[in-house]
Amino acid sequence: MTPTALAESVFLPRPVEPAGETPWLVERRRRAFARFEELGFPTPHDESWRYTGIQAITGTPWTRTRGGFELAGPAPEGVRVHPLREALAQARTFFDRIVPEASAFSALNAALLDDAMVVEILPGAVVAEPVELVFRAGASAAGPVLYSPRLLVVAGERSEAAIVQTFEGGGGATFTNAVTEIDVAAGAVIEHTLLQRESREACHVHGLAAKQARGSRFTSVNVALGSALARTDLDVVLADEGAECALYGLFIGGGTQHLDVHTTIDHARPHCTSRELYKGILDGAARGVFHGKILVRPDAQKTDAVQTNKNLLLSRHALVNSTPALEILADDVKCRHGSTTGQLDAGALFYLRSRGIGEEAARSILTWAFAADVAERIRIPRVRAEVERELGLVLSGSPAEVTA
Repeated sequence: MTPTALAESVFLPRPVEPAGETPWLVERRRRAFARFEELGFPTPHDESWRYTGIQAITGTPWTRTRGGFELAGPAPEGVRVHPLREALAQARTFFDRIVPEASAFSALNAALLDDAMVVEILPGAVVAEPVELVFRAGASAAGPVLYSPRLLVVAGERSEAAIVQTFEGGGGATFTNAVTEIDVAAGAVIEHTLLQRESREACHVHGLAAKQARGSRFTSVNVALGSALARTDLDVVLADEGAECALYGLFIGGGTQHLDVHTTIDHARPHCTSRELYKGILDGAARGVFHGKILVRPDAQKTDAVQTNKNLLLSRHALVNSTPALEILADDVKCRHGSTTGQLDAGALFYLRSRGIGEEAARSILTWAFAADVAERIRIPRVRAEVERELGLVLSGSPAEVTA
């Protein structure tokens, strides 16, 4: 089936353009749909998708929905939150330009979105309170629904802020196809926390991309707990000298969940630093995928990059595919990477049991210790406590899944 036919049969006809739509946005929609038609949906023949099938997405007759968006409390001082149509001056330079053009799902998002939110952090603003955003697909009695949310964060020069982005749902067959773009201006410091806890009936694809200017710092903490099928593509470009980024992630799957994370850190300029730590915990017949790529371009001398992926399998039926990668085109760099996959340490388990701790409790303690290393990276106390509570529910096997 051609991409056009598939789009029409699965995602309805070409994008509906609301009355009074801004001509610039209409043109961006049309270009995005043309890009989607050219790319088509990925198949197992595409290297970056060879471990993740999308039949659950392409084989379902989705109906588009606007879903829901919520800003938790008023916008803090120094922050402006607008719908895209009210913030075109701020958004036009960045919208659909930071996320990689080779993503069919991101192109489809741009073509089908009903609206997008723009978070503007004013130059020089040091925002004391986190900006918390909650996205909900929302189930429908009419059948499976497709939700296409989009977020653009524009951080002004020398600004400092923390963004918390949560995806949740109350059950039912939903497909969230999300895009988040973050522009980090010179000297800005941005921390982005992403929590995905949609229902076990959901499909979730998220393209998250950040572009960093000179001397900026970007920290990402990505926690994936929910969805039957979830894929996150995280792309960071260190576009000018002295930029620093740190990526931390944790995915926990059980049953037949399939959780996929692809990251790319593009060292485009000299004297930049990156650190990456991702962990996966899989039980039952769950599947996990981690692919992390560090690209050091020819002009990016004095690069300092470290990437680590660690995975814990709690069942002999669980499986993870881990493929860390380095592509180094410069000669004066410090880069290293590593990946491990294994089971709970038998010696540590024996030690706890010899101290009178039951086997189930001992296994839970060791698993929690493995996961907590990433959860502790969340610097916002309330959000960290919420994530730890969710982790406790998941790791204890509680039936109160990861829905809101």
